[in-house]
This record gives sequence, C-alpha cells and structure tokens, in this order.
Amino acid sequence: MPNPIALDRLTAGCLQVVSREELASRLEEGRPLRIKAGFDPTAPDLHLGHLVLLRKLRTFQQAGHQVIIVVGDFTATIGDPSGRTVLRKPLSPEDVDANALTYERQLFRVLDQDATMVVRNSAWLQPLSAAGLIELAAEHTVARMLERDDFEARYRNGHPIALHEFLYPVLQGYDSVALEADVELGGSDQLFNLLMGRRMQAHRHKPPQIVLTMPLLVGLDGSQKMSKSLGNHVALEDRPEDIYGKIMSIPDPLLWDYLALLTECDQDAVSACQRSVSQGANPRDIKMRLAFDVVAMLHDEQAATKAQEAFIAVVQKNQMPDDMPVIGLFCGASGLPLPQALRQAGLASSTSAAMRLIEQGGVYLDGTRIMDLTYIFAPPCEHIVQVGKRRFARLRIKALDKAGESRQNGPS
Repeated sequence: MPNPIALDRLTAGCLQVVSREELASRLEEGRPLRIKAGFDPTAPDLHLGHLVLLRKLRTFQQAGHQVIIVVGDFTATIGDPSGRTVLRKPLSPEDVDANALTYERQLFRVLDQDATMVVRNSAWLQPLSAAGLIELAAEHTVARMLERDDFEARYRNGHPIALHEFLYPVLQGYDSVALEADVELGGSDQLFNLLMGRRMQAHRHKPPQIVLTMPLLVGLDGSQKMSKSLGNHVALEDRPEDIYGKIMSIPDPLLWDYLALLTECDQDAVSACQRSVSQGANPRDIKMRLAFDVVAMLHDEQAATKAQEAFIAVVQKNQMPDDMPVIGLFCGASGLPLPQALRQAGLASSTSAAMRLIEQGGVYLDGTRIMDLTYIFAPPCEHIVQVGKRRFARLRIKALDKAGESRQNGPS
C-alpha cells in the first residue's frame, strides 16, 4: 500500500500539474500508481539537470508508487525537437545502445532499484508496422503540432521542420498508452509531449495520465539550461571532488534555484538563506553546504567530506592535491602543442575550448600561468598542469614508440 505522503509534498516545486484534482483522486484509490519518466540516451552522461527529475521520482517511490523509467532507445534515433531551433541530428543505433547502458547504471545513484522498472521503448515501437504508424499519426493534425512553440517559431522563421520530427511527440505519447501510465514527469520544455500522452490515452477511453513538469536547471554558465552539448553541466558520474568544485563555481544568483531543486530545502529554508546573505552572510558558506549535500546524495558523506577537504586545501589554501591523476601522452618528434595536450588529457572538451582557457588565463604549468597558445611540449617531459581552480593533472609526455603508434591518454 502507498505511504500517506501528502499531495503537497508530491507536487512541491512543480511548475505545472495537470491536474491537481485528478492526482488527488487517483491517490485516493489507494493503489500504487505507475509513475513514468523518459530519458532519451542522446549522450552518455546524466547530469544535475536530470537529478531534479530523479529526486521527484524518488519522492513518489517513498510514497509507495512504481516508477517506470523509459529509456528512449527508439525515439532517440529520431531526436527530441523540444526547444530546438534547428533540425536535430539523429543518433546511430550503436550510439544509442551504448548511452542507454550508462543510463541504467546512473539512475540508481538516486532511485530505489527495487521500486524502479527500466524499459526501452523499442520494445513496443519497433514492432509498429507502417500501417500502425500511419494510424497513430492520423489521430493528430499539423495545426495541433504547430501549437508547439518551437515548431511554430521554426515555421514562422522559415527554418525546416522534417516530417519525422512531428512523429516524436506522437511516439512519446504512445509510450504512455503502452505502459498505462498514471502520472508522467518531465521538464517544463516537455509539456506538449506529456500532454500528448494524456490525449492519446483519452482517445482510447483510458484514464488520462496526470502531467507534472519540473523547472529546468540553469547550467554553470548562469544563462542556458544545463546541457552536456553546451559544456555547462555537472555529470552524475563526475568524481566527488569535481562535482563539489563545479558547484562551488556556480554564479551566486543560481544558488537559490540549486538549493530548491537539488536539496531537501523547502521555500521557507531557501528564503531564510537569502535573508542571511542580505544581512551579511557569505554565500560561499551556503554554497559549500549545497555542494556537500549533492556529493553525499550521489556518493556518500565520506566522499563529500573528502571532496570538501580537497576543495579547501586546493582553492582556499592554494595547495596542490596529492592524488592528482597521472596521464601519459604520446607525440611526434616535433612535440605536442599545449591546446592539443589539454584536449587529449581530458582537461578541455576541444582544442578550441583549450585555447579559450589559455587566453583567459585559466591554465597553469608547474604553478605558473601560461597564456602562450603556441607553447609546445618537447618529449620526453613531465609537468603539472592546472586548469581553473580545481583541476590538476601530472602529464608525462613521450615520443612515439618505434612502431609509430600513438597511444594517447594511456597510463604511463
């Protein structure tokens, strides 16, 4: 039997609830509800933006309900157009499958595995014949699809909309039909897709699912929603020290949303923190508690304590960590340019990103800031590289072996 967790707690923090009255009625039935959420495996890492949704799912689990995670291995080959201003590039089945495997591992950092069902929507979407797909599409009109803000904007601005993009919300809606979902959760940019499932269930004379949307978490850049493709994310599988340090780097105005969306702080507690800062408290201290709590949630309190100590030692006391990774890189006789070395070592997402870091003064070589984009490592050599305030690595750079093989990023 479900636990008597109040309706207010289940809906706390939600932007939209369609509808609250229906959810109350469904809860009064006294049976475990089927709570659905979908994750398209478009990238290998889940991040703190996903954590907002996972925490709400966990609340439903604590109330005794069944959480169903839909890994959209079929829909990911189309690409969710939500919030997109241009056509999204579909992924290969191989990429989708590899990413899906990592999702299934990461989910249980937050969710109770015993109360979670993980399914792939290819199980019911792949067998759909052409006739079955046409039948689903016939339930919807182009005018209805253009009610979506992103589709309407693209159409108005003359940007192409491929026909298969119209199928994405239809197929996501059909997921709810196939699973007989009672409730579906998603980000605020998913409202149209979530309501599609509700309409398709009603069309089949089934109880329509209740829709709950959560706010989108702004990324580390302080402007756009958290996204791996934008490089402004904190991955759930980042090292505890990196999670802690990245959270400490968020702009102060984001602190209140992060507290509300990623911790157990209710609005009263968040308001109390805001008042304390307005009265002279240092927001850094609140940020440290936030970083500690998030690391403890994703790992444990011991890992959070170690991450906090490392941050204090490295950033506040300007000490280098004892356990920095040792990364072996190989290069030709002409040497290895610094931007390429940062990319190959995983200290920058791309060569152009590495060049920006160098130009901004965020790269140190053996404790000295280096802003020379033309700097070249001459093998063999070993240097301690620091990127930003918290990322350190000991680079051991050697020339290619006699076979002429490049074994970048291998251990040395």
